[in-house]
Amino acid sequence: MKFDAFLPYLLVMAAVTYLVRAVPLVLIKKKIQNKFILSFLYYMPYAVLSVMTVPAVFFATGSVVTAVAGVTVALLLAYFKQSLLTVAAGASLAVFAAEMLMRYLS
Repeated sequence: MKFDAFLPYLLVMAAVTYLVRAVPLVLIKKKIQNKFILSFLYYMPYAVLSVMTVPAVFFATGSVVTAVAGVTVALLLAYFKQSLLTVAAGASLAVFAAEMLMRYLS
């Protein structure tokens, strides 16, 4: 990409980002009391984070099989209320072990 095209792209991105944040502040003057809208706004960050993270998890390793092994271990550890560090380390070790097993078997 040429540097000449960078500045217009940057300005458009800045304007869109600003408008997305500023327009609701200008248009909505009173407190939101609708339970559906409050619920929607409460869960939106979790949904967006999930949609961005989950597909990347399955393509972060050398094979989908090893990714599934890591996700399975992570879900099990999270289900048993382990810390984030334990979940991440366990999933990483599971992926590593699955990769080694697949290399050994092939």
